[in-house]
Amino acid sequence: MAIRIVKTDAPKEKVSADKLGFGKVFSDHMFMMEYEDGQWKDPRIVPFGNLSLHPASTVFHYGAEIFEGLKAYRRDDGGVQLFRPEENIRRMNNSAERMCLPQIDEKLFMEALETLVRIDESWVPSAPGTSLYLRPFLFGNDPFLGVHTVQTAEFLIIASPVGSYYKEGLQPVSIMIETEDVRAVRGGTGYAKCGGNYGASFRAGKKAEEKGYSQVLWLDGVERKYIEEVGAMNVMFQIGDEIVTPALTGSILPGVTRKSCIQLLKDEGYKVSERLLSAEELKDACRSGALKEAWGCGTAAVVSPIGHLMMDDEVFTINNNEIGAVTQHLYDTLTGIQWGRIADTRGWIHKID
Repeated sequence: MAIRIVKTDAPKEKVSADKLGFGKVFSDHMFMMEYEDGQWKDPRIVPFGNLSLHPASTVFHYGAEIFEGLKAYRRDDGGVQLFRPEENIRRMNNSAERMCLPQIDEKLFMEALETLVRIDESWVPSAPGTSLYLRPFLFGNDPFLGVHTVQTAEFLIIASPVGSYYKEGLQPVSIMIETEDVRAVRGGTGYAKCGGNYGASFRAGKKAEEKGYSQVLWLDGVERKYIEEVGAMNVMFQIGDEIVTPALTGSILPGVTRKSCIQLLKDEGYKVSERLLSAEELKDACRSGALKEAWGCGTAAVVSPIGHLMMDDEVFTINNNEIGAVTQHLYDTLTGIQWGRIADTRGWIHKID
């Protein structure tokens, strides 16, 4: 299907890099298409604007919604590139399968990303640490209230020039282990990137924020003893000479940045284990000094060092509340590849020149 293009006749004024924040400013255009009668229809780029939805739309009442997040980066030579977009496309289709939403042809998905970035290329910022965040999302849009599988759906991509995800930048954050609420369980939707997983996290996140912590670290929903992921990211720990990250048991989002970190570390000879890690083992590692570093990893923040960890009202300081050598190396290497300052030897970069 050819993508129809309708350009805006009222381009918006750009915002300076120091005022971007994260997800507050949006580019001039967005991609849209609809699913009806078993097929996607009318793929198009149109001026960014509000949506008009039926009050009984499935997304409002039954949470039939998924999304993705990836970035377009400005290279020093002025060109623009994406980082591993095919991973996001595949993950979104996996999420769609779990939520019983229609699949999207991978080639059409990629073309939609490329076309939107080309049209709004002037919105890709060039200041250090900035990028154009791309948010594809898909939702059920049947205009009736019966509980049912989705028959009509909407797929959109919007774009937002962004700065750092955390206002602190690449400074250690404080994390609180949540022992009451759970984010997801095996057999549920934990591995899907759907809004319900995030909505279920808000109460614990608010409680953590009131106590002065940036994020919640979730435990598994069955035994309430194994580390899973941070609120908006996967998580990794350096315990002795081993890098440990929770295994993908079906309740953890399979992060693209997580996957990239694991490959980079293994390529450089680190011992990396994807396994069950209990809160008690982590606590023991903190007390003995075996825990050298801890960090979250995800598209929005890339990596985020963890400086303080609270478990059962006991607060542990990690690496003197400073970013560690491994965390810094991962950040420098990943961002170097993403912005084109380090050669891509793994086929991760997708250029949009």
